[in-house]
Amino acid sequence: MVNYADAATAPLKNDGTIRLYDEAGFEKMRQVCRITAGCLDSLADLIKPGVTTEEIDRHVLQYGLDHGVVPATLGYRGYKYSSCTSINHVVCHGMPNAKPLREGDIINVDVTYILDGWHGDSSRMYPVGQLKRAAERLLEVTYESLLRGIAAVKPGARTGAIGEAIQTYAESERCSVVRDFCGHGVGRLFHDAPNILHYGRKNEGPELKEGMIFTIEPMLNLGKPHVKVLNDGWTAVTRDRSLSAQYEHTVGVTSDGCEVFTLSPGGYDRPGLTPAL
Repeated sequence: MVNYADAATAPLKNDGTIRLYDEAGFEKMRQVCRITAGCLDSLADLIKPGVTTEEIDRHVLQYGLDHGVVPATLGYRGYKYSSCTSINHVVCHGMPNAKPLREGDIINVDVTYILDGWHGDSSRMYPVGQLKRAAERLLEVTYESLLRGIAAVKPGARTGAIGEAIQTYAESERCSVVRDFCGHGVGRLFHDAPNILHYGRKNEGPELKEGMIFTIEPMLNLGKPHVKVLNDGWTAVTRDRSLSAQYEHTVGVTSDGCEVFTLSPGGYDRPGLTPAL
């Protein structure tokens, strides 16, 4: 049994209830997500060979402070950084460090800011210099998978329709979908109901209703889907050391589809950071 509640009256904890936000909530999400997406845009000129992920993390923190927001990850369950920086075979939750990026690396930077209690969550892949074609293709397929998942969002559909759209396309392109991590409800809470699986069948999962807000964040591997978490308790890597990529948007269900809150202000959502057509 899935319970839905007006976000204004639902208790501020993840108790499995799916919150339905009104237009005022959507506007708060537009505000915070615009800042998150702007930060990701600003990283385009910073990320290059020789830059460290510590430098990227400092930039994320300073950008937030300059725009009146704070990073949600800083201090979250003991996490010490303002972003997650996941390189090459790191699937997610990579922790910033002093190691320089190298030519041909791919890196995901995941940023969540908080503004007046509202959370804006998004991540994007960045090429470090020139990429090999296999890495370039992985970014393209992962981004297209995200778009197909977003296209499946509409009232009356089920969350499984998102997963089916992503899985069907990704596997047709000979990539695997990570099962261990998923998208999630977001808004007044960082991680809320429902979970958004990136695989499945369209008749599975909770029904999508106008007012729901959640992330879609598929993680695709060039090899097998299996991952392991390192001893630091955060960093997840592919077991076979194959490359992994992820793109993430925060979306809200509307009367006839969805609104993407974390679109790039500069049009740099697409792989390679070229302006969207």
